[in-house]
Amino acid sequence: MNTVELIRKKRNKESLSKEEILFLINNYTKNKIPDYQFSAFLMAVYFNGMNKEETSALTEVMLYSGKVLNLNSIPGIKIDKHSTGGVGDKTSLIIAPIVATVGVKVPMISGRGLGHSGGTLDKLEAIPGFRTDLTLSEYKNVLKKVGAVLIGQTKEIAPADKLIYALRDVTATVESIPLITGSIMSKKLAEGIDGLVLDVKTGNGAFMQKPEEAIALADSLIQTAKAFDKKVIGFVTDMNQPLGNYVGNWLEVYESIQVLRDGKKNDLTELSLILAGSMIYLGKKAKTLDEGIENAIRILKSGKAFDKFVEIVKAQNGKTDFILHTEKYPKSKFREVIKANSAGHLSEVNTYEIGMAAIDLGAGRKTKDDKIDPKAGIIYNYKIGDTINKGVVLAELFSDSKSGIDNAKKRIASAIKISKSKPQKLKLIKTIIN
Repeated sequence: MNTVELIRKKRNKESLSKEEILFLINNYTKNKIPDYQFSAFLMAVYFNGMNKEETSALTEVMLYSGKVLNLNSIPGIKIDKHSTGGVGDKTSLIIAPIVATVGVKVPMISGRGLGHSGGTLDKLEAIPGFRTDLTLSEYKNVLKKVGAVLIGQTKEIAPADKLIYALRDVTATVESIPLITGSIMSKKLAEGIDGLVLDVKTGNGAFMQKPEEAIALADSLIQTAKAFDKKVIGFVTDMNQPLGNYVGNWLEVYESIQVLRDGKKNDLTELSLILAGSMIYLGKKAKTLDEGIENAIRILKSGKAFDKFVEIVKAQNGKTDFILHTEKYPKSKFREVIKANSAGHLSEVNTYEIGMAAIDLGAGRKTKDDKIDPKAGIIYNYKIGDTINKGVVLAELFSDSKSGIDNAKKRIASAIKISKSKPQKLKLIKTIIN
């Protein structure tokens, strides 16, 4: 096969065969195709897309570029959840213990913060000692023993994805639905799962800001999962404001504890219960989706999910003392508040700017080598549609950096709009696809 001819085919909007995609991916990962040629191929895909057969073939090649875990030796159905990421999205920390308590196995391979959005690994590593770098053998042992495990991508899992993603990141080809699908699904399928619940975000704090883009991505992910005979449910959910009230790594762990142990109720709790219920349903521990959600609510109320969370933390070497006694966690050097200058109703939030403000405070990375301050972050007190009185605290900021505080204050002040007229509350679940 000829690399130039295959690039030309995709440039001219022609479909590639499975064999042709195999040739391109395998030869690129073996350094037989240079970056400049593969970049041209990626750009051709960006502009012209791929059909579902091409997308499935791409996913399969990336999947089998590394190890595919076999979890058949561990009893029970294995179900994971994937979110496309957003500000304040810490549902994995709540979902995993709920679902594991019911008896569905939850193998999760998660990522770090990307751009303005936080990452599950960074949140978990805010718990002192918590290991996200388990070997595949340790991964299996924790899953078997506890029922849930949360780790980062290993070198053995979908190595082609790591190489291709690095190139996409510097060639402006990240926002391509087939390439996103291949990247997500190759890693998820490698976990050894039987089914998957998808949470695709849309709104000004999401990577897919337009609802139609989010629906198209959800459709692509679902079609690809079905091509590999996996059970799947997809949700398109709102990200026009932070999820929950806390943004920042330890702060989000703390809010998860508030939900699991203290029964806190907000949009975070609502979404977590819906996603957990879906996983319980796919795991055949409920006959319907509604029954799955009811089971999730029951488990949460019983306190057993919090006990399971403590068990997961302990199994992955985290210090449970901070989970059981959150007041012992180290405090930031600086705390400042942002107060409302006028009365009215919260009408709009630039969620992207809230995420970037958290990075200013030290809760995320501006470069890949930056160190995260696990204590840093924002407590965000109100939701769109809430009544705001003059002088109330809209947000609290925490950081060890005074300049970070100053920058974040400016961002947040400009990101929040208060109007006289009361807007409608945002609908959390936009669409369900299965």
